[in-house]
This record gives sequence, C-alpha cells and structure tokens, in this order.
Amino acid sequence: MNSIRRHWARTRRVERTDPDTALAALNRAVRRGGGTGSSDFDLNPDVRPIGRDLRPAGVLAAFYEDERGGLSLILTQRSSALKHHPGQIAFPGGKVDPQDTDEVAAALREAQEEIGLSPDNVEVIGTLPPHETITAFRVTPVVARVRKPFAWRPELGEVAEVFSVPVEHILDPRKYIIEGRHFRGQHREYFTVPYGPYYIWGATARMLRILADRAAE
Repeated sequence: MNSIRRHWARTRRVERTDPDTALAALNRAVRRGGGTGSSDFDLNPDVRPIGRDLRPAGVLAAFYEDERGGLSLILTQRSSALKHHPGQIAFPGGKVDPQDTDEVAAALREAQEEIGLSPDNVEVIGTLPPHETITAFRVTPVVARVRKPFAWRPELGEVAEVFSVPVEHILDPRKYIIEGRHFRGQHREYFTVPYGPYYIWGATARMLRILADRAAE
C-alpha cells in the first residue's frame, strides 16, 4: 500500500466534522481581532534575541475536502538533503521574493512550486498574526481552502512527501503537547502535535496551535 493510500486509511478512522462547521471555525480564527503574533521563543523568552531584522515569509495552511467528506490540512515533509531543517514537517511556503506583492503571494507561489497547487485553485480565507522563527523570519500563515481536487506533485529537491491531517486533529487544543530538549547547552521547550508517524513540532506546531486557539475562542 503506498503512502497516500495508507494516509487515507488513517483519515477514514477519524470522526468527521461537517465541512461547513470546520470552515466556520477557520473563518472565525482569521477574523478574530487582536493578537500580537507568536514566536519560536514564546516558551523560551529568556533566549529571545532583541532588535534583530526579520525577513518576511508566507506559508499556506490549505484545507481541502478529503475522502471522508471532511476537511484536511496539507503539509509537507522537507527533503533530508536540505541544508536547513532537513526532514522536518512544514507548510508549503517560503520567503517573500522580489516578484511577490506580499506574503500571501509568496505562500501561493511556493505552494505551486512545492506541491503543484495552482493559485487559481485556492480560495484565501485570511491570515493569522505573523510568527517569528528562530531563523529570523517573520512568517505570515495564510489560511485557505482548495477549491477542487488536484494531484499532489512534490518538488523532489525540497519535498520528500506530501500528506494531510484531518481538521479535527488540527483544531483540537488537547492534541498539542509541550516537550523539551537541550540545544546548544540550554533547555528549550516547544509545541508538538504528533499525527500517526508524523512528528509535527516547532514553528509549524506553534502556528497550528494559534489557529486552534483562535478557532475555539
């Protein structure tokens, strides 16, 4: 059984939330006012750098109607050959390039390059407050809905695998765990939201936790 079929077998066992209900929660999350953004340093404020310049970036949190009749979020596993964050779970997305008008444009462009999702097939719902990464990016999460089914086409130079996670898992704050480890001689804590064999952690998990919190408020 290939990886996509194994994934569908898992998602069919998850209790389904009606797509309209899930979309209403996503709309509530992006339209909720307030919030100063999140950071990789939220759980480790004592090591947060002060006064550094952050480079703008955009990532796409794209939800589509899956074979259960519910919604699932598309994520990627980065190639193990990459210099930065090899093998980690991430949204499609990247830094804002000169040809991009803004972070939304960057997220859409990168999603097309990384997983073959055409911008014409994306309905942008809205954005979440930006997230500061340890690598000095100011990342804007772009929440969106995929209009119609498409064939996932991973860019093999950057993406090892494309997979998805049911919205019920993503929007349940109880699925999120704070873990810790020693890094460069210091104890660091971070969010995780494991799903099956996929260990989702760090910036990706932190941005998803913000989405879950704002959808639930």
